[in-house]
Amino acid sequence: MPVAHSSKHPTASRLGAIARRLLGASTLCAIATVSPDERPHINTAYFAWGPSYEIVWLSAPEARHSRNVRTAGAAAIAVFRSTQTWGGSDRGIQLFGRARELRGRDALDTERLYAARFRSYDADLDAYRFYRLRTNRMKLFDERVLGGATFVTVRVGPSGRIAWERTERYVGGD
Repeated sequence: MPVAHSSKHPTASRLGAIARRLLGASTLCAIATVSPDERPHINTAYFAWGPSYEIVWLSAPEARHSRNVRTAGAAAIAVFRSTQTWGGSDRGIQLFGRARELRGRDALDTERLYAARFRSYDADLDAYRFYRLRTNRMKLFDERVLGGATFVTVRVGPSGRIAWERTERYVGGD
């Protein structure tokens, strides 16, 4: 299927609103990491997110993805509603960046963010740690807003400032 590139895109503020809406559409994410021997790993987790599109989750430090984060740091996260059906107006978001285990004040700040999203969160989970992905790139997919089979990639600066990078539309081939 050929890919058509376009310079058309919504404004940065509109892209930010789309990203926030996509992040708010689900509480589960899929976290992709790579082990030191370059073997891929994926894990699902409940997540919260902050104003700079950082993604935070709670996990056991012994888990494979947690060990991969400590070793390599690179991670990618996908967020989408699993109740979507084929042929509808699909949507989702992919986030890319560096992840790390949090400690001290960073962990406390993250815990407040997580607890605000998950009211039933039990702070007495000593066996778990908080992790954060600092997003540096996002790929937005919202067919109702962006058009069918259209993906918009944006760069994310340290303060959460978004800058359009490219628009790709998958078009039918012969």
